[in-house]
Amino acid sequence: MADKRYSQWLHQAAVPLGLCSISLLLQIFDPASTEWLRYQREPILNGELWRLLSGNLVHLGWEHLVMNLAGLILIWLLFGRLLHTGQWLLVILISSLAVGIGLLVFNPQLDWYVGQSGMLHGIFVAGLIASTRRGYRLEWFLLLALGIKLAWEQYQGALPGSAELAGGAVIVDAHLYGAISGLLTGLLLRPGKNHVE
Repeated sequence: MADKRYSQWLHQAAVPLGLCSISLLLQIFDPASTEWLRYQREPILNGELWRLLSGNLVHLGWEHLVMNLAGLILIWLLFGRLLHTGQWLLVILISSLAVGIGLLVFNPQLDWYVGQSGMLHGIFVAGLIASTRRGYRLEWFLLLALGIKLAWEQYQGALPGSAELAGGAVIVDAHLYGAISGLLTGLLLRPGKNHVE
């Protein structure tokens, strides 16, 4: 019985453990990994399309990485059981692409970007949607609070203190692109019936 529970936990935790491991490994090899993988407009326009995705896996430094990984773990503890592994991978892929493509199309003045915060907004919103579809009501308030935060960021800039925590400028548009993609993906995905409890 304990082995089965451990196996279920390991299966459920595979996605965040994989993301954490990749991000930690890439941070160890910073700055070379960051130079090669960060979202960077000119190289993308010259064919280095992997940067649209990989920019979400590299960070400004250890503080930025720890902050993002803490957010990922918290989101997973709240919502990880609500979608299947394949569905979460789809959410992560679409959110990451939405951030990269959104920055490329709508932020031509932005030269480069790193970090998971945009993708995390997508994961968070998809988790909130999955939770509300299962009948939970508190998540409606969290969606409202997130909407207020995103509106603040669009009109006032980054939340006070967030740039200091991240160790550099916060690209708030990445949060918006991630959240929109998470909303759309969350509405299209049906929470799995055989999710791990």
